[in-house]
Amino acid sequence: MKPLWGLLNQLVAAVALILLSPVLLAVALWIRVADGPGILFVQDRAGLRGKPFRMLKFRSMVHNSVALSSQLGIHDPYGLVENDPRITACGRFLRRTSLDELPQLINVLAGQMLLVGPRPDVLPQVANYSPLDARRLEVKPGITGWAQVNGRDDIDWPQRFILDRWYVDHWSPLLDLRIIARTFTDLRRGEPPVHVDTLNIARAQDPSAQPAAEARRAA
Repeated sequence: MKPLWGLLNQLVAAVALILLSPVLLAVALWIRVADGPGILFVQDRAGLRGKPFRMLKFRSMVHNSVALSSQLGIHDPYGLVENDPRITACGRFLRRTSLDELPQLINVLAGQMLLVGPRPDVLPQVANYSPLDARRLEVKPGITGWAQVNGRDDIDWPQRFILDRWYVDHWSPLLDLRIIARTFTDLRRGEPPVHVDTLNIARAQDPSAQPAAEARRAA
């Protein structure tokens, strides 16, 4: 079932890219005019079984966002803060409406992602996963997922890991369809409050301690 479901995802992504091409073009032009060159944000993320791939997004932050994090005293360069100054004017709208994620349809078409699955994490954070955390890597990442429709950025990483493991254990095509339906419903909601990512901040400061502790609790 899963190989067939993956092919169906690729077909849907191809059709969506064609139908949404005017929207993709309009967003690309808006970013170019409002914030200069660099329409896409391309970053290495962890895919199935942790294999790296180049994830695509419409750029919603300034070019030097990671370096700016240090200057602003933001401990987690991959997370968000309240009224984040790294987000561009058009980027704020794109993130609230999830339009910034549309280029990932190309990742789905390439077989690197699915429409639904755990959100792909950045490689430095995946390097600090415990064995229990790494269960979210047992399936391909998705544009949307179970954690996204159950809190999105308003839940912390420990809760995301729990939700992602639940998804891996209970996956079915019907569950994916439910998540897609809830994703479109959530698009009408306001932007969720920012939840400070204390787990990954702690792991970055002491990458050996936290995964080992979690592994002991899971044993």
